[in-house]
Amino acid sequence: MPFVKSEIVINGDKQKIFDVIRDMESYPKFMKNLVSVEVLEKGGDYDISHWVSNVDGRKIVWTERDEFFPETFKITYKQTDGDLKKMEGAWELLDTDGGVNVSLSVDFEFGIPMIAGLLNPILIRKVRENSEDMLRAVKGEIEK
Repeated sequence: MPFVKSEIVINGDKQKIFDVIRDMESYPKFMKNLVSVEVLEKGGDYDISHWVSNVDGRKIVWTERDEFFPETFKITYKQTDGDLKKMEGAWELLDTDGGVNVSLSVDFEFGIPMIAGLLNPILIRKVRENSEDMLRAVKGEIEK
């Protein structure tokens, strides 16, 4: 199963960065590939959200459960329904000399084993590009 981890250093307050990442319904305002994010259920330490994205003209739809760990500045997510067979990962924030290192990991499976060998390299590239775009968008929101 392909796994992608992307990182960026953001010059800003770790709590503010965490709050921006946690507010997923706002993502479409500053992330170009997202059409919509709707929180379907909100708990004290979790959300269930429905996502619609547009990547290279292809609509990708899924629902995920996000778990929030504010004491460690970590958010995990796991697809509960959607277009991929598997999609899960985490946002993690760690202090570093140059600011806050923000990482986004994605563990995914397309779900068609016969063509996985052909598609996985392309999907890995697209997931990496999308993850890096998301990280740059968060950085732009914080550092503007």
